Amino acid sequence: MSNRRHAANDISGRPVTSLDWDKLRVFHAVAEAGSFTHAGDTLHLSQSAVSRQIGGLEQSLNTPLFHRHARGLILTEQGEVLHRAVREIFGRLSEAEALIAESKAKPQGALRVTTTVGLGSMWLTPRIGEFLEIYPEIAMTLIVDDANLDLNPREADIAIRMVAPTQPDLIQRRLMTVRFHVYAAPSYLKKHGIPKTVDDLDRHGIVVYSEDPRPPFQNSNWLLMQGVTDGATRLPVFQVNNVYGIFRAVQSGLGLAALPDYLVPRGSNLVRVLPELEGPSLEAYFVYPEALRHSARVTVFRDFLIRKIAETEF
Repeated sequence: MSNRRHAANDISGRPVTSLDWDKLRVFHAVAEAGSFTHAGDTLHLSQSAVSRQIGGLEQSLNTPLFHRHARGLILTEQGEVLHRAVREIFGRLSEAEALIAESKAKPQGALRVTTTVGLGSMWLTPRIGEFLEIYPEIAMTLIVDDANLDLNPREADIAIRMVAPTQPDLIQRRLMTVRFHVYAAPSYLKKHGIPKTVDDLDRHGIVVYSEDPRPPFQNSNWLLMQGVTDGATRLPVFQVNNVYGIFRAVQSGLGLAALPDYLVPRGSNLVRVLPELEGPSLEAYFVYPEALRHSARVTVFRDFLIRKIAETEF
């Protein structure tokens, strides 16, 4: 740290001529350690040098910062105020230093990503191997959950969400539009025939989301209501609480279902039926906290996803 000095007010609000960053650094170490001796060991300074720095800071602020007694040091009320401010400042500086170092080095370290069960299990997971081959020093953890995990307490570093975040401290980048169409397995169509119109759905089994107070998106069971009147609805042949379960049920020949196109890549054995019928579309967002704006791990993963999406034919 430099010895740059700044004008400020003391704890009581009276103006003081300067605050010395070296003295604040020593104060932070003493407040954390609880003694001049332990702080001196951390800072590689003698006990007397630490004591002089604290005395000088107290004199410049015109207030005692510690109660001194035989068992050690206790912060005064004014010392607590200064400690909270200094701890936040030095915490931010440490975080900035780490991010700057990371931006200069090869991306490495832990990266926790959360996304929906369907997207994470079916589209993202098969591509993670390629990403880790490029960046072997990144330790990836994928959390699949249709609920939105909170990024602020660092349950995850990155979220890929099907709704735009509303929190002001989150950065978002739109990744792609997710579209839904109706699919069935060849074995099912051989047995039950191919529906030609939405009215034909009355004669087919439909697999849908189970009743859920937090559906993956509004009107998620839209297929049940296609072609019906007077607010009526069809009865499903099977219900399950995530899109991967729906996909597997359709794949097994259980019935028709509305599936996101990313679950059914080119070359899949599932067949799109009623091709003119398209469900609601969703926007997928890449979301991360402001604190990770300059993280190399986040940047390379975002760029990798954008490239993979551009290469994918949905």
